[in-house]
Amino acid sequence: MIYKFEQDEEENDGDDEEEDNDDSSSEEHLEQQQVAGQMFISPALVSRGNASLVLKKIGLKDRGTYRCQVTTSKAPLHGLSLELSRMSGYEEMICTINNVYPHPRVSWDTEPSTFEDLRPVTRMHNNKQGLFMVNSRVKLLKGRPNLIYICKVTSSYGGPAWTASLKEREIKWTQGKDLTIPCTSPSYLDSPSLEWSYSNGPQHSHILTYDSRSGHSTSTPPWNKYVELDGFRVPFGDGSLRLMDPKNSKHTGSYTCMFSTQYNTYTEPGETETRASDKPSYWWVAGLVIALLALALVGLLVYMKMKGKHGLL
Repeated sequence: MIYKFEQDEEENDGDDEEEDNDDSSSEEHLEQQQVAGQMFISPALVSRGNASLVLKKIGLKDRGTYRCQVTTSKAPLHGLSLELSRMSGYEEMICTINNVYPHPRVSWDTEPSTFEDLRPVTRMHNNKQGLFMVNSRVKLLKGRPNLIYICKVTSSYGGPAWTASLKEREIKWTQGKDLTIPCTSPSYLDSPSLEWSYSNGPQHSHILTYDSRSGHSTSTPPWNKYVELDGFRVPFGDGSLRLMDPKNSKHTGSYTCMFSTQYNTYTEPGETETRASDKPSYWWVAGLVIALLALALVGLLVYMKMKGKHGLL
């Protein structure tokens, strides 16, 4: 930012030699005055679009025209992320976006909509370059496990809004059987691409990607031996992943699907819950044998009773 001082010649009449010397004041001279405390500007206000200049101890020689020349660079919205956290002792959604300018507007919603107040807590601060770091949090509503939480960020300069949405899902897995992990795109996403990933502690790996433009999916080894995606159903919002012959030691962990368009993402993470396989039960055989023995015993008692009566006759 450059400030330039120009003396108004009509008001000074050119009579004062000292003031004539001030007429030739350069940008360098004004910068030195600013450093010396004669002028004041707030970097915090500049980052918000207010470049007001405050002059201290002004006199007649300070009359004139002050010109503010501002050079800015665009820092558009990008890299919006949303994650579920339990670090605070409760479940909350955390929406973050960094290095943007000017400060954006953040709003929250759910799908389906709810009349309960989400009460978001949003904090913004700017770095040395004047770019904003945004962190917005919302506690999960109790008793509403199937809600999609949506974080929407818009710029005061206009342009498209960015949204990030998330819903957690339980994945129940019976050992010894194929596993289908469901994932459904919300209705407000139009022709999204799809990505599946896996994590287990420090281990992270990419499973597959579906490209909505080509309609083709590409899986990453060694997952290509175990996974299957119905590419004909993805355009209709069904991105369910089939895991064939899963191994407990290799495939237990967290699976995440993410539908995405240019400005929108929908993430659905899920942790596997392993259940014992259903083994065949033979209790019915024992029950049948006991029932037959009881029936035979009753029949024998009836026979003995009838035989005793005939003997008395």
